[in-house]
Amino acid sequence: MSKLTDVPKRILIGRALRSDRLGETLLPKRIALPVFASDPLSSVAYAPGEVLLVLSIAGVSAYHFSPWIALAVIVLMFTVVASYRQNVHAYPSGGGDYEVATTNLGPKAGLTVASALLVDYVLTVAVSIASGIENLGSAVPFVVEHKVLCAVAVIVLLTLMNLRGVKESGKLFAIPTYVFVAGVFIMIAWGAFRGLVLGDTMRAPTADYHIRAEHQGLAGFALVFLLLRAFSSGCAALTGVEAISNGVPAFRKPKSKNAATTLAMMGLLAVTMFCGIIALAMTTKVRMAENPATDLIRGGIPIGSGYVQNPVISQVAEAVFGKGSFLFVVLAAATALVLFLAANTAYNGFPLLGSILAQDRYLPRQLHTRGDRLAFSNGIVLLAGAAMLLTVIYGADSTRLIQLYIVGVFVSFTLSQTGMVRHWNRHLAVEKDPAKRRHMVRSRAINAFGAFFTGLVLVVVLVTKFTHGAWVALLGMCIFYATMTAIRKHYDRVAEEIAAPEDPADDDMTRPSRVHSVVLISKIHRPTLRALAYARLMRSDTLEALTVNVDVAETKALREEWERRGIDVPLKVLDSPYREITRPIIEYVKGLRKESPRAAVSVIIPEYVVGHWYEHLLHNQSALRLKGRLLFTPGVMVTSVPYQLASSEAARNRARRRQDWSAPGAVRRGPAAERPKQPSATKD
Repeated sequence: MSKLTDVPKRILIGRALRSDRLGETLLPKRIALPVFASDPLSSVAYAPGEVLLVLSIAGVSAYHFSPWIALAVIVLMFTVVASYRQNVHAYPSGGGDYEVATTNLGPKAGLTVASALLVDYVLTVAVSIASGIENLGSAVPFVVEHKVLCAVAVIVLLTLMNLRGVKESGKLFAIPTYVFVAGVFIMIAWGAFRGLVLGDTMRAPTADYHIRAEHQGLAGFALVFLLLRAFSSGCAALTGVEAISNGVPAFRKPKSKNAATTLAMMGLLAVTMFCGIIALAMTTKVRMAENPATDLIRGGIPIGSGYVQNPVISQVAEAVFGKGSFLFVVLAAATALVLFLAANTAYNGFPLLGSILAQDRYLPRQLHTRGDRLAFSNGIVLLAGAAMLLTVIYGADSTRLIQLYIVGVFVSFTLSQTGMVRHWNRHLAVEKDPAKRRHMVRSRAINAFGAFFTGLVLVVVLVTKFTHGAWVALLGMCIFYATMTAIRKHYDRVAEEIAAPEDPADDDMTRPSRVHSVVLISKIHRPTLRALAYARLMRSDTLEALTVNVDVAETKALREEWERRGIDVPLKVLDSPYREITRPIIEYVKGLRKESPRAAVSVIIPEYVVGHWYEHLLHNQSALRLKGRLLFTPGVMVTSVPYQLASSEAARNRARRRQDWSAPGAVRRGPAAERPKQPSATKD
């Protein structure tokens, strides 16, 4: 099977990299920005729309609150960025929020943060891909008609790109991310120039629509609740900020400084783009509705189910650049691409966090190892599978998915910043240098304000979004928490059970009283004779051959051949009236153990080694089942004696030739080159 899949695997993800080339995969800031910050940068494509969607519940009159909501999001963004700059300097090892919470608040808090981040990473992929599909669908109707299929295909493509390695995928992601950022800034600048200098009237395609308000004339507590819900939806712009804190080891040296600089660049770019799009949306009179078919009114009539509501950024670009213009098309394409690639933030954060959790024995150990391209391949595949499942369940609908969003990230924000406050308190208790103490006090103040503000937002998000889908994210966090706790208990129990004993007289250190070897026999052929020869070398106290009588004629022929050859190993036949093979052997071995509890039983099984994956289906199935059962029998050792068939030898030679050809500096040799060189004739 490995030979069959090796060629397509190399085509898809490239040649394997040596472990000592890990340093070559580290990222400079220009590549790290699109790799780790593509999520918060791209969120400006849907976060403003989510704010307007919520405000539309109270009608167009509520839109005038959007600048104030944008201002609150800006303050929160700068607070979180400033707080995480303290994190990357204090904890550069890559544990991020999980390490901060575990070190300062305890394992339970750390596991809560890890659960929240894992859920949020999965949602990041699902939301980003769904939103990108919707943006692309405004120009390509086929994508909207098959949005789930297209979303799954994009996830598969993104997974393959990440399996090729962080640095290589980062180079692929950098161009569309920078094109998107440049396009948005050009749109903001050109829109401001047209509106403020030229005095042009820019109108979005929905500017003439009216919104049927679900709740007219909201006031008091109802209005406050609506504004808080709009604010919580706008906070989607903050998702992915923590990925830089988790990905510090992927930066080039000086790691902490480069990560902190990237954080500042990301915050400044995201805030500017978010505010610019909100301002242009208000200027061009963009209209959005949660149920556009019934709530958007044109000429006094609902617009109907055939209407496709384009995102805010698409409507603003059409108003500023003109529909079908070059810059409009470029920005639309870059927006769709960067939304797809925004999921890359999760593809870098989830596997790295999974590796750290696996190292701490909270997740399977397979997640800790790097793949052929020095990426955490198992974590990448696990993330892709979970995101695809979520995308299919929610029909690749970003509006439904985003209700599950940002709960996890604000749980991690709050606990992480609270942990940082305790971190500074602990260091201040022992630090005597006045300059360092002033720096620590300033850092503690930043983290304390961040903990308070993000905790307040977490409460707002839970209150306003719980019934709209946030409960699903909380349920996912609980499932992750319970699963990781169970995995840790299992690993701890196994470690305790297999720990080397201090007492040399322990049973595991004592030699068995005797060894009883049993060679399983079906027919007399070369594999059987090799297994018997191997068993004779083991110097067992007793040795016997064992066969199961499922066919009387075959068993009789076996006995006669055994006697004719004069094999000096006793042959024992087990009757099996129900034609079973595994059960009689298991019962016989257990009987041997019962007769001599201190004796060891060595079961020797001859097996064929074939050269093609499909041939495995035709051989060794009984041996596999038997070995699986014998694993659970105490005091029993199972030994496979392989016999290589001709197809196996041919496959090995082909593999050796491929390896020689793929080696650096190898020169391909034909049959003539492989023949020994004949000595040339010389004259006397």
